[in-house]
Amino acid sequence: MRQTPHHGDTAMSGPQAATASVARGGMTLLVVFVVVCLNLRVAFTGIGPLIPVMGLGRATATVLTTIPPLCMGLFAPLGALTRTRVGEERGLFIATIVLTVGIVVRSLGMVGLFAGTVVASAAIAVLNVLTPVLVRKRFAPRRVGVMMGLYAMLMGASAALTAAVTVPLYQATGSWQIALGAALVPAVLGLAVLPTQLRVPPIRRSATAYVSWAGLLHNTTAWAVTGFFSIQTLLFYTLVAWLPAIMVDAGAGPASAGTAIAFCLIGVAAGGFLGPAWAGRRESQQLPILATIALCLVGLGGIMFAPVSSAAGWAIVLGIGLGAGQGIPGVLYVRRAANQHQTAQLSSMAQGVGFLVAATGPVLAAALHGASGTWTVPLVAFAILLIVNAALSPRAGSGTASA
Repeated sequence: MRQTPHHGDTAMSGPQAATASVARGGMTLLVVFVVVCLNLRVAFTGIGPLIPVMGLGRATATVLTTIPPLCMGLFAPLGALTRTRVGEERGLFIATIVLTVGIVVRSLGMVGLFAGTVVASAAIAVLNVLTPVLVRKRFAPRRVGVMMGLYAMLMGASAALTAAVTVPLYQATGSWQIALGAALVPAVLGLAVLPTQLRVPPIRRSATAYVSWAGLLHNTTAWAVTGFFSIQTLLFYTLVAWLPAIMVDAGAGPASAGTAIAFCLIGVAAGGFLGPAWAGRRESQQLPILATIALCLVGLGGIMFAPVSSAAGWAIVLGIGLGAGQGIPGVLYVRRAANQHQTAQLSSMAQGVGFLVAATGPVLAAALHGASGTWTVPLVAFAILLIVNAALSPRAGSGTASA
């Protein structure tokens, strides 16, 4: 494997190079990074718990829950474009402004709910792409794994917290708009802290920096990274959406099913930190990739075949695998790319394709369940996807993705 160094990033003048290295691990930068990560999922996870009390039909609810991954896939290319035009720091700030607008628009009735979700999803698509690039640019190479682990852990933890508080907020206020409006808290924090980074000038880029990620379409390593992220993200969105229904169908009560998804999300937060932290310390990420897939298979097998009374334990195992599968790709974007520009390209390609694939997961799972009358069929299909992932993804742990 050829380990790609950070110092080979796009050519910079003396002052630019100095600026790019200033305060790599500074406390202010760390606070900014944490706040950005807190914004990456909270706008979405409050919707699911409110669907029963909002009186939405099944088709309407399906469309509403499909919008986020679909839009994050469609708008991911904007992340690389935004970085090219204004740089990482300004791009994150602009995207946070758009995210705040989207969250506000969601409170304007049912039309606003759908329109605001699209706007918020577009903003988060840009945040998703730019965050790993910021890590590569502003943090020391030895910190990449830990920072991407923190990135995934904060996404999982904030998602779990939002899912937990949304219904109590609705019950206390009687308003789903106020309950969903809780997502404004981290967005406003982002608007408060991100301006501290606007003094960092964008890195001057060569003409090749304006080439789109289409140049990666012939690179097998880029496709391996994209495939790993796509399948893991499809499983993540599908299982988080349907795990309570799967548990109830297996004989668990609603309370037990709720406990299982809570334990799964705890596992997601833990795996989201541990997976990237482990992968970032290694020259090759092949073993962490295979371990991630194995954890998902074991957890899925336990959900399918073990007694319902042990479901919480298997949900934790599954969650650790799902969380690692969300965090390790961030390490791969940095490790497989030769420079910051290629990191943005690879992040854009993997997320652009991956979230579009993920958007099909909940719908396909529901269709397979409806056709077969059992959740066993979609769960077996997920297991087959994981086996395919194990066969195709190890290359994502080595090699170089270059356009």
